[in-house]
Amino acid sequence: MFFFVNLLGLVVFLGIGVLASRNRKEIQWRSVASLLTLNLMLAWFLTSFEIGREMITAAAAGFTELINISYVGIAFVFPDWVHVPQMNFFAAALLPILFVVPLFDILTYFGILPFVIRWIGKLLTFLTRAPKFESFFAIEMMFLGNTEALAVSKLQLMKMSKERVLTIGLMSMSCVTAALIAVYVKMMPAEYVVTAIPLNVINALLVSSLLHPVKVAPEEDTIATIHEGGGREPFFSYLAESIIGAGRLVLIICANVIAIVALLKCVDLLLGILHPSLSLELILGVVLFPFAWLLGLAPTEAFQIAQYMGTKFITNEFVVMLQIQDVVRTWPAHMQAVMTVFITSFANLGTIGIILGCFKGLVDGERNTIVARNVSYMILSGLLVSLLSAAICGLFVW
Repeated sequence: MFFFVNLLGLVVFLGIGVLASRNRKEIQWRSVASLLTLNLMLAWFLTSFEIGREMITAAAAGFTELINISYVGIAFVFPDWVHVPQMNFFAAALLPILFVVPLFDILTYFGILPFVIRWIGKLLTFLTRAPKFESFFAIEMMFLGNTEALAVSKLQLMKMSKERVLTIGLMSMSCVTAALIAVYVKMMPAEYVVTAIPLNVINALLVSSLLHPVKVAPEEDTIATIHEGGGREPFFSYLAESIIGAGRLVLIICANVIAIVALLKCVDLLLGILHPSLSLELILGVVLFPFAWLLGLAPTEAFQIAQYMGTKFITNEFVVMLQIQDVVRTWPAHMQAVMTVFITSFANLGTIGIILGCFKGLVDGERNTIVARNVSYMILSGLLVSLLSAAICGLFVW
């Protein structure tokens, strides 16, 4: 029964995208069907076949090894924080970023990561008939994250029509940074974290093509490059800047988690004054319960997951991961899968401000305005991508 509810959920989430479309007549149904089929096959392969599970296990083990390597550096400075029975969140989840981010930046500097991005993007275009740059940008986000992908695509964004720029804005809600995957797998079931990454990439293309279909003329269908003109910065200067940037990221995440958790507690106290049983989690659970139930969960499970879904969407994934990291692996497999996949993305309200800030600094007023005026579509895009990815993965995990 729950399998058919999950299947119904997939149809409902797609239906919401169609109903909310800005121009249903322009939806490229062949591309949508190709993207959906590709994602279903990918989820089936990664979760149901031994070779797929082995690939996921190997990828997760690779990211875990990166964390273990980072602990060597952390232990050199903070020996009492590493290899203890209970590592604190700052040492276990945040300080490894100081190693992993520069590592990915080094791969970018020497052209290894751009090469991988370019050819995977071309393959995605071939399989799905999605526009070349949109496919390229989706793969770029998977490795670099939304802000970095936007930054290296500045010249391309200025050449594109404002309607296509909005498409990029919608897609920017649904990704993670590859450098943070190593952190996520320490807190959540690794196999589902890694599975979520490609599902989100393809669903970002799918949802944007439903909500905001845009016809792309052949002469406009171009692929941007990672490096646009100018000489290359000296390696050690580049590396130093990368390390400093990683340090900023650690402090930003830490500050956000501290502030958000405290603010949520404040909101709960204020709601408790109105009624002793009232809380933000309860309100979010009621609002998102139908969506959680449509992921193929029993009512009691759905209400619990709905509260976490809502918390993640108004805060960020780290807040929820901290709440459930000690219990998530005791849940049934299906519940683990849909919860992990749903929260493995940057789709939250805070990301809106980050994206708007990026566009304001990258494009002209006209292009920036169309993105700023469609914040509601960006929120819907992020939510639908997370729900679709969770529903697709959940179909194959019971």
